Amino acid sequence: MHYDVIILGGGAAGLFCAARAGQRGKTVLVLERSEKPGKKILISGGGRCNFTNIGAGPANYLSANPHFAKSALSRYTPCDFLDLIESYDIAWHEKTLGQLFCDSSAKQIVAMLLEECTKAEQYGGKVRVLCEAEVASTAHDADGFCVTTGGDTYTSQALVIATGGPSIPKMGATGFAYDLARQFGLKIVEPRPALVPLTLGGEDVLFRDLSGVSANVDATSGKVTFHEAALFTHKGLSGPSILQVSSYWKHGEPITIDFLPDRDEGWLLEAKRAAPRSTLKTQLKDGLSDRLAATLSDRLGLETELGNISDKALREAETQLRKWTFHPNGTEGFAKAEVTSGGIDTAELSSKTMEAKKVPGLFVIGEAVDVTGWLGGYNFQWAWASAAAAADGL
Repeated sequence: MHYDVIILGGGAAGLFCAARAGQRGKTVLVLERSEKPGKKILISGGGRCNFTNIGAGPANYLSANPHFAKSALSRYTPCDFLDLIESYDIAWHEKTLGQLFCDSSAKQIVAMLLEECTKAEQYGGKVRVLCEAEVASTAHDADGFCVTTGGDTYTSQALVIATGGPSIPKMGATGFAYDLARQFGLKIVEPRPALVPLTLGGEDVLFRDLSGVSANVDATSGKVTFHEAALFTHKGLSGPSILQVSSYWKHGEPITIDFLPDRDEGWLLEAKRAAPRSTLKTQLKDGLSDRLAATLSDRLGLETELGNISDKALREAETQLRKWTFHPNGTEGFAKAEVTSGGIDTAELSSKTMEAKKVPGLFVIGEAVDVTGWLGGYNFQWAWASAAAAADGL
């Protein structure tokens, strides 16, 4: 059972690479350990698959080498994938910040990818997708690659690692890609959970009482700031803005939140002049939920009427509301992380073809690579772009 290409992993990157390689006349075998392909696609975007972001570019990705993703992203763009979507008459819509979703179901994306695999036969290629295929061993010699699954053995000229990272283990995710990388002598950038809720302890634990409360904020970690919703949980902080900064956050560092980012500087002094008998809590309720307004007012210790509070105290309160500091004590880990940051070192790979420099014929694509996108369709776009780069380089 010999193939031109064996692809390990039948997710977004693996299926797209298989289809594209097959349509270039290659014989391709996809080995997927789950009972069906594309499981993470099916749960993404609340079941509607945030399949790309129309504004995706290199600045939206984290990597030890921020330049690595430029080549693949420039050669296969969000518009290219959107053209494919529309060729299948899949209805879609744009949500906030350039996020594109299926109108109906993520199942349409999986069905499209499988149909693209079937189309390989029109171009002299062939794609076989084999599920419940647990890889027992892989080997490499001058003749190519040899992969065994149970009692079966497959050989190929090229091997593509598309098994993702360890995020969402309940979906079958593992660190298998890293084991393979080490076997082939490729370096790893330490993997860690990304796009993940943060946990709070110490004095911050009091905010857990606000579980379920959300607000549109500016969340900042280091030099990056995201203006989206934050959500208090029974463990700490979540919501889009927090998931975004979590990819940049490092243990021991604080994050800051501007609870009223749309207010002009000096707004609290203006409120004092305009309504001296109002309270801070009343003013905060104009932009925040009652529970959050009450908690922030209580923590600031300003319960009396604004007219009775000094301008200095109000300036200090405004400053704290703009830069409210939290000290997360951790994250909710890979179990709740949408993606994995880190992975197989980009220094080991060609940015044009995703091929390992030390091992000709070995390719790495998708989440297994040390390229991590923002929340909002960016990681799917990396899956499509890196898969296309590898398929075109096979």
